Amino acid sequence: MNLAVQKTLSLLLLLAIGFLLRGKLKDPAQQKGLKTLILTIALPAIIFVALLKAEVQLDLLVLPIMAIGFNLILYFILKYMLPVFGIEKDTTTYRTYLLLFPSLAPGLSCFPFLIEYLGDDALAWGALADIGNKVFVLIIAYLIAMRWYFKLNKQIKASNGEKIKSLLISLVNEPINIVIIIALVLISFDLHLDSLPGFMSSAISTLSNLMTPLVLIFIGIAVVFNWKQIRKITGLLVIRSGLTFLLSGMILVFAPQLSYAAIMVLVVFPQSAISFWPFAHMASITALEQNQEKSKKRTFDMELAVNILAVSLPFTTLIMLTVFSFGETFAQPSTLFIAGFSLIGIGLIKPILNWVSEKSFEPAFKKEN
Repeated sequence: MNLAVQKTLSLLLLLAIGFLLRGKLKDPAQQKGLKTLILTIALPAIIFVALLKAEVQLDLLVLPIMAIGFNLILYFILKYMLPVFGIEKDTTTYRTYLLLFPSLAPGLSCFPFLIEYLGDDALAWGALADIGNKVFVLIIAYLIAMRWYFKLNKQIKASNGEKIKSLLISLVNEPINIVIIIALVLISFDLHLDSLPGFMSSAISTLSNLMTPLVLIFIGIAVVFNWKQIRKITGLLVIRSGLTFLLSGMILVFAPQLSYAAIMVLVVFPQSAISFWPFAHMASITALEQNQEKSKKRTFDMELAVNILAVSLPFTTLIMLTVFSFGETFAQPSTLFIAGFSLIGIGLIKPILNWVSEKSFEPAFKKEN
C-alpha cells in the first residue's frame, strides 16, 4: 500500500475514532473545551510553523495570487449558484455553504498525495500556493462572516466607524491572527523557525502536530448524520469539483508549457477538502450570539458546517485518488473539461428534476383553484 493511501486511511481512522468517542464526550462543555484547544493552541501553532518555514521566491509569487483568485472566483460563482439548489439567499444554510465551499485545506487532503506522487518540489509549490488560500480563509472569510453578523444582529447599535473598530479588535484578538502578525514580523527580520531557540521551536512544532488529530476527532464527535442534508452536501461537492476542473482546464489552455508536476499541482490543489478555518470563524460568531440574551438569530448553521467538513474529506480523497490513478490523462485540458462538465451535469440532475416536477404540478394546482 503506497504512502498516500496509508495517509488517507489514517485520517479517516481518526474521524472514526472521534465518532466512537461520541458516547464519552456527550457533554457540550467537553466538546467546547476540545474546540477551544484547537482554536487557541493547535491551529495557531501550525500556522506559525507553516509561515516561518515558507521560503518565498519572487518568480513563484504567482502561485498564492492564483490560489486567492480561485477562492474569490468560486465564492462569486457559488453566490449565484446556491439558489439553484433551493438554498434561499440570506439564510443560515446559504451563509454556511457560501463561507465554507470556496475554502481549501490542502494540508489534510492534498499535500500527502503531492509528496507521494510528485515529490518535494510539488509539495513546496503547494505550500506556497496555500499562502494565498490562507489570506482568504483567515482574513477575507473572517471579514465576510463579521459583516453578515452585523447585518443580521441589527440590535447591536454601532456606526460604521465603530463596526470597523469592532472588526479590527475581533481580528486582532483572535489567537490565529496574533500568530500571523508575530510570524510576519519575524520573517521581515529574516528570522525563521530554525532561528528560534531549539527548545522553543521544538515545543511549537510539537503543538502544531496536535492540529490534524484534534480536528478530525472533533469532527467525528460533533458530526450529526442528517442523511437528507448529507445528500445535498454531496451534490454540491460534485458541483464544486466540476467547477474546479473547469477552472484548472482554462488555465492550462493558456499555459501549455508547464511541466507534468506543475500541471498536476494546478489540478489537484484546488480540489482540496474544505478548510476548518472558516468553521473556526463561525464558531466564534456563534459564541458571540449565544452570549447575547436577547438575540435568537443565528448567522450560521453549525450542525450543517460540521457535516460539510465531515463529508468533504472522504469525497476529496476519492477525487485525488482518481486523478493520480489516471495521471497523464488528467494533465490534458480536454480531460479536465469533460470531467468538469460531467460532474456539473451530475450535480444538476436533482435540481432539474425538482424544477420539472414543480412545473408539472403548477397547472394542476391552478386548475383546482
